[in-house]
Amino acid sequence: MIVNMSEKATEQEIAHVIERIREAGYQPHVTRGTERTIVAAVGSGGRRHEIEALSVAPGVEAVVPIAQPFKLVSRQTRPERSVVEVGGVRIGGEAVVVIAGPCSVESREQLFATATAVKKAGATMLRGGAYKPRTSPYDFQGLGIEALKILSEARQDTGLPVVTEVMSTEDVDVICEHVDMLQVGARNMQNFALLRRLATVDRPILLKRGPSSTVKEWLLAAEYLLSGGNGRVVLCERGIKTFETETRNTMDLAAVALARELSHLPVIADPSHGTGKQSLIAAMSRAAVAVGADGLIVEVHPCPERALSDGPQSLDFAGFENVMRGLCAPLPKIARSQPESVRSRAEA
Repeated sequence: MIVNMSEKATEQEIAHVIERIREAGYQPHVTRGTERTIVAAVGSGGRRHEIEALSVAPGVEAVVPIAQPFKLVSRQTRPERSVVEVGGVRIGGEAVVVIAGPCSVESREQLFATATAVKKAGATMLRGGAYKPRTSPYDFQGLGIEALKILSEARQDTGLPVVTEVMSTEDVDVICEHVDMLQVGARNMQNFALLRRLATVDRPILLKRGPSSTVKEWLLAAEYLLSGGNGRVVLCERGIKTFETETRNTMDLAAVALARELSHLPVIADPSHGTGKQSLIAAMSRAAVAVGADGLIVEVHPCPERALSDGPQSLDFAGFENVMRGLCAPLPKIARSQPESVRSRAEA
């Protein structure tokens, strides 16, 4: 349930509602907007009728049910869009954030060369895998702590905030010592023990959509993080498994628009995993931004043909520069044979 406070509600009236929600057996979550305050009653097994009765409490404008199973993630709970700050970079603001770097940290030389190149091209954050979940146990699994130290050095050298994937609850503390943002990979989207642990850390979380997960399941995974106390969550669409075999995954750009419609959380897109093809990354990057993505995460390697993981979907430095130039280029105008109203919307 959501308790909408009136514009003139006093702090005392808001505090009274919060206390009554606790007494009814629910957890209160307060969102203070520019015009009014919203108090969500979250949980199960509470006395719903007591929340409904708050409609007559002083300072309360209305009590309404939350339509979706994800409560704190929902736009009902927070109508204004959230902005997540990572090392000074604002994800969800006016600018499109571009996170770039190699799939795996292979050496200090490889990462530093990549970090320097992507920053020069306009990237605002650096990515790099330290622990890699691989389908085969014989594939490169990452350098672990050594990679974390290299990532930390690259951050100090370039000033780019760093994001890396966390696979286990055992690695959370050591990763937090070296990076600015923790990524939950697609395979771990429903690793609920990991989500509960990450809900307690003082780091923003990048939550990738699982390869066979619905949008609702994706947002409910985010709900684990918010309900546990970590509201700094960024969603990432990285493609899903379908019957198509020509691409690694099917990049679901409709999910980007839908997630932004249903949730206040920032949403970014991963055209590298979404397609698995170098040749498609530039087009899908522009398409993702066109449907409203707040940012992109792109794999870049000094020499993709020598990459220890994900070489076919990694861009070289020149390829990444081309992607960045394409993002800055104006969209083509619609032909003048179309109605004036259509042309004006496209040109605006």
